Amino acid sequence: MSRINGFVGRRNFLKFLGLSTLSIGTLTACNEIIINRSEITIPENNPNPNPVSAEEAKRKLTEGNRRFVNQNRQYPNQSKKRLQSVSKKQYPYAAILGCADSRVPPEIIFDQGLGDLFVVRVAGNIATNETIGSLEYAAAALGTQLIVVLGHKGCGAVSAAFDNQPDDGKIKSVVDDIRLSLSATPRTGSNINDVNDVDNAIINNIEYQARKLQNNSQIIDRLIRDDRLKIVRAYYDVNTGKVRFLT
Repeated sequence: MSRINGFVGRRNFLKFLGLSTLSIGTLTACNEIIINRSEITIPENNPNPNPVSAEEAKRKLTEGNRRFVNQNRQYPNQSKKRLQSVSKKQYPYAAILGCADSRVPPEIIFDQGLGDLFVVRVAGNIATNETIGSLEYAAAALGTQLIVVLGHKGCGAVSAAFDNQPDDGKIKSVVDDIRLSLSATPRTGSNINDVNDVDNAIINNIEYQARKLQNNSQIIDRLIRDDRLKIVRAYYDVNTGKVRFLT
């Protein structure tokens, strides 16, 4: 399998997952995945020669965030030796679907280094075709066993959706996606009237995007059902620097 800077080519990635060229649409059209899914073959063994369990990955993230909050950062895996060791291959122990907000850089708030985290960032930490495809790659091709959907206090995209602000340009598609998350409270099934503040809306969006990741990806769903992947939700407080895991 050819790799360029640790990244498997798109065609080889599809072969790696047992997908023919006729199945490419199932990776690129999220709404079609549930309707027109074909059987896929995911490698029997984790491609990471030293896989990190979801529980251990969460523990490492929790400890790293504690160091960050306590101003006791270790700045791990940032040496020249580490740079060289990950230059040709990568096996990140956790993947993050986070917001593009400049105040929420995962490698910093979790005190991690080069090659530790596979980070996908987009306004509102939404599960788009592109972000889902990226996380499929992390889980199936790199052997990452934990995905964290990371929302944060003061998210502007969620605030815009909550306040029903008119939006111009391409950002409208982001806000429209988040608005869908406000239609019901995931854990209670109650209606939008129960989403009575922005913080509540942020939690709703985290829950919604996490469910969307699994529901719209046959690859992620299969790995979860085979107990080879977990998705957890987390909320970052920009005032304190603390990450609170919701699951």
